[in-house]
Amino acid sequence: MVNPILLAHVYLSLCNTVHLPWLADFSAKKNFKEGSLRHELHKKAVATLNSGIDLRQAVKLPEGEDMNEWLAVSAVEFFNRVNLVYGAVCDFCTEESCPMMRAGPAYEYQWKDDTSAEYKRPTYVSAPKYISLLMDWIEQIISDESKFPSNPEVPFPKDFQKIIQQMFRRLFRVFAHVYYEHFNQLSEIGAEAHINTCYKHFYYFATEFNLIPTKELEPLKDLSAALCKK
Repeated sequence: MVNPILLAHVYLSLCNTVHLPWLADFSAKKNFKEGSLRHELHKKAVATLNSGIDLRQAVKLPEGEDMNEWLAVSAVEFFNRVNLVYGAVCDFCTEESCPMMRAGPAYEYQWKDDTSAEYKRPTYVSAPKYISLLMDWIEQIISDESKFPSNPEVPFPKDFQKIIQQMFRRLFRVFAHVYYEHFNQLSEIGAEAHINTCYKHFYYFATEFNLIPTKELEPLKDLSAALCKK
């Protein structure tokens, strides 16, 4: 388990925010091995954000770096970050309050996992169940050496970018649910501005590399336009 204080420091460095009192209760699920290529890319990303550079520029592929490595590092970063975003409201997101994973009345999401006997077909589940399944699913993928090789000498699978796209589509749904169903709670704990920064960073990255179809970004279309004005 990662030290929550260390995690808070990393999170705040990445999101370029101030102290969040609710953050200390949550921890990241994945970190990078010291001295590895991804650890170096992670440090470069943190340094770039701390330099005050525009987030739109911060998401771009660093010169001379491998695209798949950058996607892998960023996928882990955003996985950790969305886990923290949800952690801010998880006490309010229950089977009773959120019996279905949705973003307002117009957008409902079903869970599907071809590796699971229970969820081979799209299935409606509660929001906390969906998000728990999602976090476990991503953690399994990024821990699978055949899909996320940690050895730079081992090539990424041919479908690696499709795997990343599916991750980002599903992570977006967590943002959508949190904004639609728990915005009042975000405001009450003073997390609104900080979550906005994290969503903005996520949105810039996803659109920079075409990771989420435009149609699937529709639930937060107005928010994205307001936060990410050109």
